[in-house]
Amino acid sequence: MKTIKRLRTSCLVWGVLSVIVLIWICPFSGMSAEDADVVTIACVNFNTDWGNKEDNLKRIIKYVRAAAKRGANIILFPELALTGYENGPGAKMHRENAETIPGPSTNVLAEWTRELGVYIILGMPEKSSEDPDVYFNSAAVIGPEGVIGAYAKLMPFGNEMRWCTKGERPFTFDTPWGPVGVGICYDTYMFPELPRYYAASGARLYVHITALGAFKGWKSYYINQLQARAIENMMFVASSNLVGKDKTEVYPGTSFVIGPGEVAHEVKFYAGPSSETKEEVILAKVDLAAADRMRQSYPLFKENPVSKTPDWRLELYQKMLQSIADKTDLDNYK
Repeated sequence: MKTIKRLRTSCLVWGVLSVIVLIWICPFSGMSAEDADVVTIACVNFNTDWGNKEDNLKRIIKYVRAAAKRGANIILFPELALTGYENGPGAKMHRENAETIPGPSTNVLAEWTRELGVYIILGMPEKSSEDPDVYFNSAAVIGPEGVIGAYAKLMPFGNEMRWCTKGERPFTFDTPWGPVGVGICYDTYMFPELPRYYAASGARLYVHITALGAFKGWKSYYINQLQARAIENMMFVASSNLVGKDKTEVYPGTSFVIGPGEVAHEVKFYAGPSSETKEEVILAKVDLAAADRMRQSYPLFKENPVSKTPDWRLELYQKMLQSIADKTDLDNYK
């Protein structure tokens, strides 16, 4: 009898230890199919202290901790949140505060992402690691494994070109919930090719960081353009905007998360719009499988059951782009 009891106790101990080891080795190994689709996204309305990188980083960490405590998996901060945005008089400031990625600020944040098990997308000026005289308006991506990389804005806007150069490639990062595409401000509003590229590559979530000012008609422009990106690609879009006074300009916040609704063509707000006047963290728990279900109704990138080909005519677009390229001095686009 004592032998049987010892065996039972031994089995119980080893069973508990096995579970602990499995959880420690692979925190996502126990994910169900549903869990692999459900992610919590936090978008931060952030008010920068223009040119004060040290203070901004401290407050960014505070928001990362707060969002993680509330269950966030992916946390977005606005365009150039690390330094402040304004570019007219700011070329010198952005270059002086630019860092390589990985670099001092992203390495500090990586300590927190490892501890908290979250992903951060943060706008910041980046200094090229290959050429110290080249700078980018970038989105740094940091995750549980550390600094993942950066997306350099493909289409810098207006005065941004006083200090930064154009990025050269799209950027996605892998997560337990699938690939996520990254874009910055003007990239998204006026160039729908970028989110479409990510959707065709399998991304169900597009993270958009921005420094959209309070110009006349800003709100309809902001929301309508991102709703269009969500509808045409049948994907979730998360957006984080600056709020309050930067250097001289005022930014209207209104961060949000949108995605496929219950019926075709519907876009649903899952979180936000947030405050137009103050700092705020909004969270949305979303099921990315909704994007898959929508794409089954509209087989843009997969086989249409009737035509047996995708609805998105890639071969035709290739010919159309080539015909434009043949008539264009591409050197003007560098």
